[in-house]
Amino acid sequence: MSTDTHVIAICGSLRDGSYTRKALRYVLDSAEDRGASTELVDLREYDLPVYDADADDVGDAERLAATVRDADAVVLGTPMYHGSYSSPLKTALDYCGFDEFEDKTVGLLAVAGGSFPVTALEHLRSVCRALNAWVIPHQAVIPSAHSAFAEDELLDEGLERRVRTLGERAVQYANIEPDPASFESQENVGAE
Repeated sequence: MSTDTHVIAICGSLRDGSYTRKALRYVLDSAEDRGASTELVDLREYDLPVYDADADDVGDAERLAATVRDADAVVLGTPMYHGSYSSPLKTALDYCGFDEFEDKTVGLLAVAGGSFPVTALEHLRSVCRALNAWVIPHQAVIPSAHSAFAEDELLDEGLERRVRTLGERAVQYANIEPDPASFESQENVGAE
């Protein structure tokens, strides 16, 4: 099965052995199995200075924004840092706005060294709603990531199924009819 759907996954971890990156590969493989073209957006390959609205040099921000704009669905992957999502992902999102995310289908994935990384996903869901994105109800979390993988392989079949389902849903809902604008997006004038 082939579709014209393009799914990207933005990896919010800069670590070489990132569990987030490993998990996002499962998501993208699953999207490819559903006929989508895919791309891993590895933030290690982008020069993104901390966002400053007055800065003249924004590094690779326009390249990142164009990549997000051109996608039909975006999966955001993050390690959980202090109960929220990572600063590299925050910086990447700060360089994007309504042009990149309005009416875009977005999936969410978080990994944690400890248990229950759901608060990171709650924070990302709020950001995406403020940009009027359509956030997939299904989300994937990988707690205790250090013991969830053997090399690049997820050990728990149920966990693997949840992660792969995120890729399936990214393709399935990539062109869903958008919801009316959210209250959060109407108040988010800085993202215009």
